Amino acid sequence: MKKSVFYRNFMVTTAMFTVCFVVFGATMFLMGRAFLIREKQESLYATAEEVCRYAEAMHTGQGLSSWETRMNLAAIAQSTGDHIFICDSDGKVVTSSDRSASSPYIGRQLPQSVMDRLRRDGSYEELTNLDGFYEGMYYVVAEPIAAGDGAVAGYAFVNYAGSGFFGVWGGFLMVFVIIAMGVLAVAVAFEYANDRRLARPLNEMAEAAHRFARGDYSARISPYPEEDEIGTLTQAFNTMADSLERNESRRREFIANVSHELRTPMTSIAGFADGLLDGTIPQSEEKKYLQAISSETKRLGRLVRTMLDMSRLQDGDPALRERTFDLAETVLQTMLSFEERVDKKNMTVDLNLPEDALLVRGDPDSLTRVVYNLLDNAIKFAAPGTALTVSVWKENGKAYTAVQDVGRTIPREELPLIFDRFHKADRSRSQDREGVGLGLYMVRQILSAHDQDIFVTSENGVTVFTFTLALAETGRGAKSETAGRTK
Repeated sequence: MKKSVFYRNFMVTTAMFTVCFVVFGATMFLMGRAFLIREKQESLYATAEEVCRYAEAMHTGQGLSSWETRMNLAAIAQSTGDHIFICDSDGKVVTSSDRSASSPYIGRQLPQSVMDRLRRDGSYEELTNLDGFYEGMYYVVAEPIAAGDGAVAGYAFVNYAGSGFFGVWGGFLMVFVIIAMGVLAVAVAFEYANDRRLARPLNEMAEAAHRFARGDYSARISPYPEEDEIGTLTQAFNTMADSLERNESRRREFIANVSHELRTPMTSIAGFADGLLDGTIPQSEEKKYLQAISSETKRLGRLVRTMLDMSRLQDGDPALRERTFDLAETVLQTMLSFEERVDKKNMTVDLNLPEDALLVRGDPDSLTRVVYNLLDNAIKFAAPGTALTVSVWKENGKAYTAVQDVGRTIPREELPLIFDRFHKADRSRSQDREGVGLGLYMVRQILSAHDQDIFVTSENGVTVFTFTLALAETGRGAKSETAGRTK
């Protein structure tokens, strides 16, 4: 069975919590046990000293085996919870704290090993049953009772039942275990809920990725409430999804547009060719239709070349964009190639170029294509007899080029779309057999590859395209004065 990251993380966290509690519990157990033993030791020694002082006083009076001594020991034992007895110097028990008349301990002889240790060490302390003297385990503390002449009159034994000691410790341990289990349960529940919360966007991402693989780019992840790494990831994923959906939409539109653009000339070519082959077109008209076939074939070639140029531009060498050339000279030379078309439309040309060279950085070939496409577009849609204005200047560390024509106004809602592939703001372009509908798209792609911008305005029939280029270092001192040239 495949285990999820959530499951592994939950198990690891639970194991870590468990280990921490076990280590903490063991530490608390040992420290608590040592604390309780130390506290009880001090209590037993204090009681033993008190009994010894009392026994020393009674030794010279009524004697250690008197009923009064026994009752006083019983009172002390009742207040401390200990069992007390006194033996003589030979180890025979002479009195105890038992309240019953017949004590099971009075008259009994303590083991010789216990007495030898007492005489040797001067005191006794151990968790023991005194070699069978007690049925159960007791924590035993014994101190000598001094006689008046400096001899030992006997020994006072203060004993605390081990069952009571461990009962107290067991109760404490039980409380700790209950609290620890409660805290562990709360921590595990919190970790489970937190892991589920963290796993939700990841699971949604996995599901969305599977939908992307099936071609469904509409999948999105639910907004994440917190601004942390997961929130940033979900926002980035949704942004990526939006971009993928847009790209897919553009791809489908591009394929549809390319199919349409290819189908139109191919249909014309096929129709004209069939007409020539089956004799539908008379021989006197053959040249006319052969010219139409040639024109449509050239249009297909231009479309294919343009698409290949766009592909090469996207994969181009960045080093090409760092070359330096004179923008004013490029504009002038490109303008000369349109001289015949300008004359046919009876147009005038106003060139506003700087007197000195205006050096810019970029790929000269592709940027010449930008100027060519903008001039071609302006001349194509300018009204006959109007003026075409081209201006070049520098401002705020950049070079600017503006191409202005007078003709039809581009609708405001169409302005953001005119740089899209095959978009035709002017429907009359569909009848233009020379164009392929990719000129302005290529302009934007080339300038984007150079990290530059292009702007367009169209009001009252005056349309202006303006684009920027980066100035070359050697060209920053060039003069920005312009001179008018009229053709």
